[in-house]
Amino acid sequence: MGTVTAAKGSAQPEHSWTTGTAPGSVPLLGHTLALWRRPLEFLASLPAHGDLVEVRLGPSRAYLACHPELVRQVLLNPRVFDKGGVFDKARQLLGNSLSVSRGEDHRTQRRMIQPAFHPPKIADYTAAVADDTRAAIGSWEPGRTLDLGDTMHALLMRVAARTLFSTGIGEATIDEARHCLRIVSHGIYKRTMAPLGIMEKLPTPGNRRYDRANARLRRIVDEMIRDRRRSGADLGDLLSTLLRAEHPETGEGLDDGEVLDQVVTFLVAGSETTASTLAFVFHLLGAHPEVEKRVHAEIDEALGGRSPTFEDLPSLEYTRGVITESLRLYPPSWMAMRVTAAETDLGGRTIPAGTMILYSAQALHHNPGLFPDPERFDPERWLPDRAKEVPRGALLPFGAGSHKCIGDVLALTETALIVATIASRWRLRPVPGTTLRPEPKATLEPGPLPMVCEPR
Repeated sequence: MGTVTAAKGSAQPEHSWTTGTAPGSVPLLGHTLALWRRPLEFLASLPAHGDLVEVRLGPSRAYLACHPELVRQVLLNPRVFDKGGVFDKARQLLGNSLSVSRGEDHRTQRRMIQPAFHPPKIADYTAAVADDTRAAIGSWEPGRTLDLGDTMHALLMRVAARTLFSTGIGEATIDEARHCLRIVSHGIYKRTMAPLGIMEKLPTPGNRRYDRANARLRRIVDEMIRDRRRSGADLGDLLSTLLRAEHPETGEGLDDGEVLDQVVTFLVAGSETTASTLAFVFHLLGAHPEVEKRVHAEIDEALGGRSPTFEDLPSLEYTRGVITESLRLYPPSWMAMRVTAAETDLGGRTIPAGTMILYSAQALHHNPGLFPDPERFDPERWLPDRAKEVPRGALLPFGAGSHKCIGDVLALTETALIVATIASRWRLRPVPGTTLRPEPKATLEPGPLPMVCEPR
């Protein structure tokens, strides 16, 4: 491990950075096997080797930014640290949507779409969230065992569909879209982890299944867009906002293909990540009865026996801390990357153009230098007096800078409302002998997670 001080007058503030190299590289493959076999453990181990750690991905040299200030430098300077690599793979599913677009194109899209995520809109969306959650848990029975990950994904797919489309999409279509989405999402991850791009070109059963699911998912969404465009109706949902969005300078709107890319992106983000977060939250509550008891007491006091609404959420401070702590332990976006557009300095090292720069919420959130006793589930970390002790940029569940997730507030609002709705009526108990084994895929998923319903 070495120590480098950034020079005065450079783009970086003066700082003594430590740099190192990840151990365990093997000939030809580098650290690819470690990232494939045990990515969460491997990433969490790297901050011990420096603020900036060199890793080998096959013959290529990449760097993991382990210090939150270095991560911020990467995320706040998109002109130098550009999207590439995994984002290019994701275009097969997401087109040129907000999540993968770059530069001026990204800035323009964000300005056009931002009104869909203004606070009044988010408040409007929550009515559908509450309705769908009550309908879902209305079919639960005492003693019934649920696969919580699958149950939450089914619920969030319906919530995302309602948020996007309001009405006009049936249960069978939602289920079909959900099935297609899971196949494509997992396929994108496999293609991302095969950087040479050979396997995806072979006519394997998995590739054919992926192609069929991707084509069907896009046809479903395209039909919804065309129907709404023909009707001309403004239903106040996200689709209506997208169809009425205008370029801030030219006044031009999005064409149907551009709207389709955005809708598919929001379906992915609105179902995959939030569903996993909810599954992890209820697993943690079931494993920590003392925390669950405190959550129930807070919800009971705030609601007085009625169903929660958007206006109740500010009263649920401890419940929000539980959600934040779950996001720390199990960040949905567990690893991401940028590619240097030009030679630059980072952590006192000169980085050539075209170099992959990795950053990992998993590594940050489990770093004992940032979070004491990082493996401990401690929602009180996020109560006001203690939250201010967390170093700037140490918590990164939604990214940062101009590419930060546009739907972060909506996701947190939906999560809190669903947690309050379910916890006001049910306890979820882990099936004895169940071991949580998080699965790092396109997002961090809980894997099989059977839990038993108990009425409160």
